[in-house]
Amino acid sequence: MVKVFERPKSLTGKPFHYCPGCTHGIIHRLVAETIDELGIRETTIGVGPVGCSVFIFEYMNLDFQQASHGRAPAVATGVKRVHPGKTVFTYQGDGDLAAIGTAEIVHAAARGERITVIFVNNAIYGMTGGQLAPTTLVGMETTTSPVGRNQETQGSPVRVSEMLSTLDGAGYIARVSVHDPKHIIQAKKAIRKAFANQMSGVGFSLVEVLSTCPTNWGLHPIEATKWLADNLIPYYPLGEFKVPPAPAKAEREVE
Repeated sequence: MVKVFERPKSLTGKPFHYCPGCTHGIIHRLVAETIDELGIRETTIGVGPVGCSVFIFEYMNLDFQQASHGRAPAVATGVKRVHPGKTVFTYQGDGDLAAIGTAEIVHAAARGERITVIFVNNAIYGMTGGQLAPTTLVGMETTTSPVGRNQETQGSPVRVSEMLSTLDGAGYIARVSVHDPKHIIQAKKAIRKAFANQMSGVGFSLVEVLSTCPTNWGLHPIEATKWLADNLIPYYPLGEFKVPPAPAKAEREVE
């Protein structure tokens, strides 16, 4: 019998602790598959966040360094500068990256640090109980905005990809989603590009992944995927916001 599907070598066998319907597990697999396909498992170092994915080091079969809340880009910067030949990535949620870690992510991108960032955006604080996050939509109910986010007093949601794409140091910025098979395939392509760009010396790369949080959204997992498509994508449009310039073609010599 020919085996056509198996667990990536970059994933351990430990079952995920995530809530039913949470798409962190899908994103973990996409990252693991990419690392396997690029043949870089032995030379890759991940930096873990604080949040729902705080235990990512238990699921990824490669070297990992834990960072304080929001500080993963700073830690990854240090790791990459000490080990420039390694592939270094961070895996962060929207509370970790876009709230307490705003300064770290902005300045890592501005400096053009040669790291890859996987940014999971589910528009809410997951691990700590469903509070309003920088990415929470206007009108969206959370434990700290029970009548919905008020734009006048709480501002508008932060579009991280658009913001970072304006920085000269950013080499590759994309936003994808994992709410259905078609978009999961597209997400995999973007994640692979982000890692490949680092390997080829391109500056800072970030892939923002729109994800579900059925528990804190108060929805059935199937309803959550539809809610993502109907609500998150209109405000957070998918696509590549910045790509590296194509290498110049060698001019043909004129005889």
